[in-house]
Amino acid sequence: MKAMVLNRKTNVLVNLHPLDAAGLPVPEPREDELLIKVHCCAVCHTELDEIEGRTPPPHYPVVLGHQVVGRVTETGAAVRDFAVGDRVGVAWLFSSCGKCEHCLSGEENLCADFKATGRDANGGYAEYMVAPEKSVFQIPEIFTDAEAAPLLCAGAIGYRSLRLCNLKDGQILGLTGFGASAHLVLKMVQYRFPYTKVYVFARSDKERQFARELGAAWAGDTIDKSPKLCHAIIDTTPVWKPVVEALKNLHPGGRLVINAIRKEDGDKDYLLNLDYPEHLWMEKEIKSVANVTRRDVEEFLDLAAEIPIEPEIVEFSLGEANKALYELKRGGIKGAKVLRIF
Repeated sequence: MKAMVLNRKTNVLVNLHPLDAAGLPVPEPREDELLIKVHCCAVCHTELDEIEGRTPPPHYPVVLGHQVVGRVTETGAAVRDFAVGDRVGVAWLFSSCGKCEHCLSGEENLCADFKATGRDANGGYAEYMVAPEKSVFQIPEIFTDAEAAPLLCAGAIGYRSLRLCNLKDGQILGLTGFGASAHLVLKMVQYRFPYTKVYVFARSDKERQFARELGAAWAGDTIDKSPKLCHAIIDTTPVWKPVVEALKNLHPGGRLVINAIRKEDGDKDYLLNLDYPEHLWMEKEIKSVANVTRRDVEEFLDLAAEIPIEPEIVEFSLGEANKALYELKRGGIKGAKVLRIF
């Protein structure tokens, strides 16, 4: 089968071809796994973190990709809930131990033995992949394959971030950065919190314009002062400056939710600008988002179909995976980037 493979740690802005085209054997499913013919796989900033070594895979080579939509072509002997021909999705959660206190309480995202799709196990930048039955999801018929793919991470992690905000209708929500996840959060907020205003902080004028087109009440630079303080802010950027600036725009008792698996070190010294009275006092909170749970994916897919959400997407072929990653790193295209495999 055709695949795009990561063989080494590298910098996407220096090496414009971090992934290599390869021919790999079609994987064989274990008794609790499904073999999936991949139709689409969305591209995520976490893939940049894997490529550049901030959350490196445990071994090379590895096939990236954790927002996968396809059809079941074979099932293991122990599979009960899926059949050949079913259209399914796979998200970041590949597996967890199933026995620890976190797994037993439905917080498998915090499991010490958490395994990620496309990092700890081969993912969807390929024509076929395998995944455990319990980590596979039915895709609502309302979505095309390309529309569904970014829902599995950008949407699900955005949903978890919004839940962690403890937002009430009518309060103000801030979004720092406006890419694949943030634009889906805006659509969720408009549906679930109709009296909430959304303020968008983004360095890119294209992102700010995109936010206004989708209904943001205000959009400015990450260093701008918002018209009113936000009761909660979700940060989806890979850098530190927006974190410090977001805290200045946070209401007393408000919460900053950082939706990033890793932060880059390029502007880490900006943290030295952190001033306790200005940024942290008055019981402001900072909370990180760690992975997603099965509940997050299931609930979000139901919500997305109910709204329904229509993600803004740009398609690439599998062979254009390096181009999609570069555009993601550079911030050149709005919305979500999706690889079309079949």
